[in-house]
Amino acid sequence: MEMKLWLMLVLMFGVVVIRSEDDDDVVDDEEDEIPLESEAEPSTPPPPKVTYIAPVPIGQVHFAESFDKGTLGGWVLSRAKKEDTDEDIAKYDGKWEVEDMKDTKLHGDKGLVLKTRAKHHAIAALLDQPFVFDDKPLYLQYEVNFQSGIECGGAYIKLLSKTKDLNLEKFYDKTPYTIMFGPDKCGEDYKLHFIIRHKNPETGEYEEKHAKRPDVDLKNYYTDQKTHLYTLVVNPDNSFQILIDQTVVNSGNLLEDMTPPINPPKEIEDPDDQKPEDWDERPKITDPDAVKPDNWDEDAPAKIPDDSAVKPEGWLDDEPEYIPDPDAEKPDDWDEEMDGEWEAPQIANPKCDSAPGCGTWNLPMIDNPDYKGKWKAPTIDNPNYQGVWKPKKIPNPNYFEDLHPFKMTPFSAIGLELWSMTSDIFFDNFIICSDKAVVDQWAYDGWGLKKTAEGAAETGVVGQLMSAAEERPWLWVIYILIIALPVFLVIVFCCTGKKDAAAEYKKTDAPQPDVKDEEEKEEQKEEEKNEREEEKITEEKQKSDIEDALENTSQEEEEEEEEEEEEKETRENPSAEQSDEKMDSASTKPQND
Repeated sequence: MEMKLWLMLVLMFGVVVIRSEDDDDVVDDEEDEIPLESEAEPSTPPPPKVTYIAPVPIGQVHFAESFDKGTLGGWVLSRAKKEDTDEDIAKYDGKWEVEDMKDTKLHGDKGLVLKTRAKHHAIAALLDQPFVFDDKPLYLQYEVNFQSGIECGGAYIKLLSKTKDLNLEKFYDKTPYTIMFGPDKCGEDYKLHFIIRHKNPETGEYEEKHAKRPDVDLKNYYTDQKTHLYTLVVNPDNSFQILIDQTVVNSGNLLEDMTPPINPPKEIEDPDDQKPEDWDERPKITDPDAVKPDNWDEDAPAKIPDDSAVKPEGWLDDEPEYIPDPDAEKPDDWDEEMDGEWEAPQIANPKCDSAPGCGTWNLPMIDNPDYKGKWKAPTIDNPNYQGVWKPKKIPNPNYFEDLHPFKMTPFSAIGLELWSMTSDIFFDNFIICSDKAVVDQWAYDGWGLKKTAEGAAETGVVGQLMSAAEERPWLWVIYILIIALPVFLVIVFCCTGKKDAAAEYKKTDAPQPDVKDEEEKEEQKEEEKNEREEEKITEEKQKSDIEDALENTSQEEEEEEEEEEEEKETRENPSAEQSDEKMDSASTKPQND
């Protein structure tokens, strides 16, 4: 019983967990409520309609673009050519369009779409005002939807450095940028780039620094064909965060989590240092004093014939193991001049099937107990071992220390420079600013509305549960428990009760006693039980009568004894009795007077 109670508690816990997940994912909306009368209708009511309203920044921004005007106004298509590439594919001639998603749930919500495959694409736009890295954080956010999946290609953006010669029509892969951020995938390698170009304060040269890879599995974001929100936050204290759908998937510090490191090491190995010729790096050497034992036979074979073996009885020495197939016939097109003399194919000798073996019998081979192999001198610790040689350390002539890598080169434009083997990559709702509240509200008004519309269009509770499990794989365990536990509980409750004897006889076909005999036995048992109860009652009654008789007898004896004592006292004191009589007569006399 206690085990059943625990199972019921586990089941209730699973239901509560699933319910809480549904409550988190389903957006409360008055339009989602369906009247009770509709529950009786057999047809499924249509999903609630979500009205799209273009997002508007609630504060100051450096750049914001929702593409809801339906044009590429403000964006510049590159006319450059990629260097060191075949002329046929060197041009940035990939097509861009502003349009709705193919399976949009929000009519009127347009975005920038990469339309062609196997092409170089480049497009850029100037910021409203350049971003300068001073004492305010950087927030960069945009949406991506791989509408047709993604085979090999990227969906990252570049923040183009502010330079005097920046020309968006000549934007190509080598145009200087300050930050590159976004998803990229080829084969089964799923990446989420965060790259900065750090300026060496000593030489002025730039070097790319890559953030560590996220620890989470990114595959689902590339394959589920849903719109995902990518956010980068870089703070003045050099910390950074990378979020997908407002969930942190990577974080760190520019000083500690970039490769190669922002600051070079203080010391480096001396490139001119060389290992001495007599430097001994061998930890072990062969023992020079070791001598091969006299009884060590290097020529002894590893296997020898077993002289104790005996040929099995019935061995067919004169029968070959294989014989020509007697049923085989030479092909009609066999040309002996071209193909040579025809020979029938070999088959196993059928006579050998019933014998232990055929052909010449040889003694089997066994391990040679005297075999030792080639002798080798044992190894000992090298008395001259000096360890692994390493060049000596010298001060790094290129050492510098930049404790504020956040203060990067200002940028004045945003650009997408991509190659993709898949078309129809959807981009939307770019924003760059320094205010978290502005970014969060922008996300709520744009991506949040898309998520609400997608959720409203999903097919019922089952579809929502499946979607929740795709985002949180651990939910599959809860689902399995919820399905398996009721079945197990039914078995426990239904199959552990009292078994019906008739059903058991029927199931096993065992001989069943006659029903009449069983009834007579039951009646006999009942009569015997009643007789035992009557005897018990009679015994108790007799016992009670005896006790009453004994009690009466004792009372009579006591009365007789009292009378005898009174008579005895009367005989012994007659004067006392007379005196009593006189007193009685005297007391009555005044009454007579």
